[in-house]
Amino acid sequence: MSLNFESSFNPQGAQALQRREAMLARIAQLRALEERAATASAKSKPVFEKRGQLLPRERVALLLDPGAPYVPLCSLAGFLQDTKDPEKSVPGGGMLAGMGFIGGVRCMVVASDSGIDAGAIQARGLEKILRVQEIALENRLPFVHLVESAGANLTKYKVEGFVLGGSLFRNLARLSAAGLPVITVQHGSGTAGGAYMPGLSDIVVMVRGRSRAFLAGPPLLLAATGEVATEEELGGAEMHTGVSGLGEYLAEDDRQALGLARELLQRTGWQPSTASRATVSEPVFARDELLALMPAHHREPVDMREVMARIVDGSELLEFKPLYGAATLCVQARIGGHAVGLISNNGPIDVAGANKATHFIQWMCQLGHPIVYLQNTTGYMVGKDSEQGGMIKHGSKMIQAVTNATVPQITIQCGASFGAGNYGMCGRGYAPRFLFSWPQAKTAVMGGEQAARTMQIVAEAGMARKGITPDPAQMQAQFDQIVNVFESQADAFHTSGLVLDDGVIDPRDTRAVLAFCLDTCAEAAAREPRRMQFGVARM
Repeated sequence: MSLNFESSFNPQGAQALQRREAMLARIAQLRALEERAATASAKSKPVFEKRGQLLPRERVALLLDPGAPYVPLCSLAGFLQDTKDPEKSVPGGGMLAGMGFIGGVRCMVVASDSGIDAGAIQARGLEKILRVQEIALENRLPFVHLVESAGANLTKYKVEGFVLGGSLFRNLARLSAAGLPVITVQHGSGTAGGAYMPGLSDIVVMVRGRSRAFLAGPPLLLAATGEVATEEELGGAEMHTGVSGLGEYLAEDDRQALGLARELLQRTGWQPSTASRATVSEPVFARDELLALMPAHHREPVDMREVMARIVDGSELLEFKPLYGAATLCVQARIGGHAVGLISNNGPIDVAGANKATHFIQWMCQLGHPIVYLQNTTGYMVGKDSEQGGMIKHGSKMIQAVTNATVPQITIQCGASFGAGNYGMCGRGYAPRFLFSWPQAKTAVMGGEQAARTMQIVAEAGMARKGITPDPAQMQAQFDQIVNVFESQADAFHTSGLVLDDGVIDPRDTRAVLAFCLDTCAEAAAREPRRMQFGVARM
């Protein structure tokens, strides 16, 4: 059997060109939103320069190995959460986060975006840092934290944020106990709960004249006890590195502090093996064609083999049970040299497709191959024949397999992700190692028009029982309102703002992102950290 995929896609066709323009427009919107956060932060540059400091993005750039891969995470966190005006909402959650290399060591990097509201954690910022801590723990990544934060925004105080915020510090303790280095560079203030960020780190680097860490700052101290003390006396860098012992290293400025952090990572000995991997074949088809494959509306069909052929090594696909449950695609391939199983959808998941996917997931677990889900599903098949055929029980078997799979699972939401199809295709609720969205992806319990029509039918039936004649104009207005509610919440930028994915990516970057994530999973599997009963206690 030939593994070479024969494409029938015409990238120069009228439909393809239309889809390409629509996708490019969405990518432009994505980049504009990311740039909005960077621009908002950069407005503080004169203040930072006056204090002899680097901006947050400058710190991250200086910390990371030049030219090495870097995958930003949750860059749209908080979008449309601080305001419902898409023209004014600043995404990011008040912090930067991503996976990259420091001194050759693959790490999780988090930095307070202190150019915006002094680094106060913004809407969804807590969910963002908890998510990246989870990624670090599951993938055995050292955790590097660049701290300069006003902490919680008291003008938007919510008790649940305070209570659940304790998980942030719990996770730092868990990372350390798991044998994963936790290194903090304290660039500026860390007050109250924020003081536990360095307190729960294995190693802390402080900056003379800038670092501050105290449970109560001068104003709170005066209000609570009447005691008068300066910031330096309470929590300055020299005091903590020379008196309290909270800090291990005292740097003269941001640059030296980041240089120390790089040196510390280089000395962990965590660099991956330099053993060369077999030569990796690039896809036969151009990655640029991924822009033109996905429609703006989920009702237009797509052969997801075309997507697979543009992200896997050599465009070689070995399809599993191709004649059985044909709308559900199960394919063996390689990405970046890693053997993987890919599961996708060319239509609703029917009984045969669910059984096929269950079989395939178990087969991949037996082989030890990670599974990549390319979501494009309107859900499980409905109807009399489907129900009588046992759709519920067969779909449940697929969900059982996804839930209990013993290999890393990575999800890319390419198109529609509707109903229980989101679950069966390893949506966020099923804890994939990584989950990214394409800009035109849609996530919802069902399509907006389908939801509106369902509710319209129910409403009209209720009116008929009461002898009421529906007002067509009123019914249409309600229909349009429901469609708008569903469509706005289904949008990838909205769901990413809620931290329901790990970021929205350009489809052309899919292969590179998957290869990075698969490398990360493989490196985690090969590493055995020195676990301890407790994290490293500060002395």
